[in-house]
Amino acid sequence: MITLTFPDGAQRQYAPGTTGREIVEGIAKSLAKRTVAMALDGTVVDLADPITRSAKIEFLNREDPRALELIRHDCAHVLAEAVQELFPGTQVTIGPVIENGFYYDFARNEPFTPEDFAAIEAKMREIIARDKPFTKEVWSRDKAKKVFADKGESYKVELVDAIPEGQDLKIYYQGDWFDLCRGPHMTSTGKIGNAFKLMKVAGAYWRGDSNNAMLTRLYGTAWASQEDLDSYLKQLEEAEKRDHRRLGREMDLFHFQEEGPGVVFWHSKGWTLFQELISYMRRRLKADYQEVNAPQVLDSSLWETSGHWGWYRENMFGVQSAGEETDDKRLFALKPMNCPGHVQIFKHGLKSYRDLPLRLAEFGAVHRYEPSGALHGLMRVRGFTQDDAHIFCTEDQMAAECLKINDLILSTYADFGFEEIVVKLSTRPEKRVGSDELWDHAEEVMTRVLKQIEEQSGGRIKTSINPGEGAFYGPKFEYVLRDAIGRDWQCGTTQVDFNLPERFGAFFVDQDGQKKTPVMVHRAICGSMERFAGILIEHFAGHFPLWLAPIQVVVATITSDGDDYAREVIRAAERAGLRVEADLRNEKITYKVREHSLAKVPVLLVVGKKEAAERTVSIRRLGSSDQKSMTLDEALKALADEAVTPDRKREAKALAEPDEHLTLDGHHVVARTIA
Repeated sequence: MITLTFPDGAQRQYAPGTTGREIVEGIAKSLAKRTVAMALDGTVVDLADPITRSAKIEFLNREDPRALELIRHDCAHVLAEAVQELFPGTQVTIGPVIENGFYYDFARNEPFTPEDFAAIEAKMREIIARDKPFTKEVWSRDKAKKVFADKGESYKVELVDAIPEGQDLKIYYQGDWFDLCRGPHMTSTGKIGNAFKLMKVAGAYWRGDSNNAMLTRLYGTAWASQEDLDSYLKQLEEAEKRDHRRLGREMDLFHFQEEGPGVVFWHSKGWTLFQELISYMRRRLKADYQEVNAPQVLDSSLWETSGHWGWYRENMFGVQSAGEETDDKRLFALKPMNCPGHVQIFKHGLKSYRDLPLRLAEFGAVHRYEPSGALHGLMRVRGFTQDDAHIFCTEDQMAAECLKINDLILSTYADFGFEEIVVKLSTRPEKRVGSDELWDHAEEVMTRVLKQIEEQSGGRIKTSINPGEGAFYGPKFEYVLRDAIGRDWQCGTTQVDFNLPERFGAFFVDQDGQKKTPVMVHRAICGSMERFAGILIEHFAGHFPLWLAPIQVVVATITSDGDDYAREVIRAAERAGLRVEADLRNEKITYKVREHSLAKVPVLLVVGKKEAAERTVSIRRLGSSDQKSMTLDEALKALADEAVTPDRKREAKALAEPDEHLTLDGHHVVARTIA
């Protein structure tokens, strides 16, 4: 007999081979009707699977978050059946679940177009309404190849050949139609529901290889309810309006071009935004970090020592001399990350335990190869700037350093308006360096820190575990922030590394005069500064807070009578520390307002003959049709106060608060806390 433990802790015994369907039907027919799959020890499987061992068992209905992947997986199968019913002779290839939906690749002489979507969706609804059960068979390799070859499904034959020997070849039926699939699936097509939509069509090479045939990929999305689908489509509509590439053009921030694929051409206004981000981060680090700069190009032997050459080489750019007559035949690489260079800086000169923790920060330009199809504006580039730092510390200091980094990351995100944060602990991947003992220790410490992070936030910060997603050299925290329209972005990381310092022979001298290997904590807050800029553009939809806006104020004249006064206003605004431009063109003020609104300028100061005589300005805010008249001095003081960065506001507030008087070792000191 096997013992099954239910969610309420109750245990029951069953004969080996009893299926989940038999168990749930024995509990209640109504429960069986609602159940679409089961989970054994947390792994989702078919409800009809025989259970052969003792396990924890859960029954999933379609509203369970874990069922959403099944809904999408089943929908991909229904899409494939619909296509083959409507377009005989079309070959099906692969159709996986992806974030927010699914896709299926088809081989057809005539590619699909969006005009085909209505007919395909109608056929999909018809198949779903048939409510045919999903059933599974296990075939021999020879049978699978023969059946698919007889059907003219050459791509499926190739997939069968790619399945390792010893693995079951699973065939899933939905009525008479069947497909090669790992599963699992829900109990029937009717459980999918009608909250789905085909989204787009694209070309895709078979198995991602440009030497292979071009297939047609149909993308779709599917949700548990129509309400969820409508919400997602609305989010997409809003995201399109906020697309940083479109806003980048409208605001004249940056561009990309073919001669530099995956690298950013920053324009003046975009570079101002970028430098404001860098300046802000520099100020946040100045009290605790030493800023350094490691070389862009390093010998490949260094990357071999670090392990990147073996684990990461396909993502690295090699560099060799272009000269024909050079004696230097060494192979170099553009750095994809800053950590090996920082270890070299740490190693330069003898370090004592008194020097630790030593925190080295760098806004380092790095380069990583990304396939051209994966490039996406600022969000996915080949050359970017990392707000990178590495803390060299003792094992006893490690937990405190992780908590200190956590406080810095969370307060930084709050300054940019991000309040919903999830911290995920990513544990050891299958391919990794270092002993299991080191990994055990690192994961134990970080699990403890993760609990402290949640407790200290009073539950405001959510935490979770990401099994197997750690770096090859150590576990890590991933910081995921939610933007204004509900999208999640993974940005900051904290990674504990016992391996890299040891590989490079880095050490410090401890209290007993012995050499010890330091722990190396890798951390980034924004991650890629380019990507973070793109996230901010979309989060704010280009409507930046005044402190961050590339151009904070435009002084626009109504008629040429106001030109001299406008120049005076500009000089005064510059003295107040504002980033200001003039618009003295001979255009109607309505035209100027419309143009600067499109460019997302936060504040327009409108001046004319009347304002010049009264020494006032008319203030017009982005997104508002109202105007407010103020004296020039009042307006500039209010704007200058608004443009103070959040960290400087905190500093000013701390300095204004009463001092805390402390006595330490008999000495009277004044303590001020400055962020």
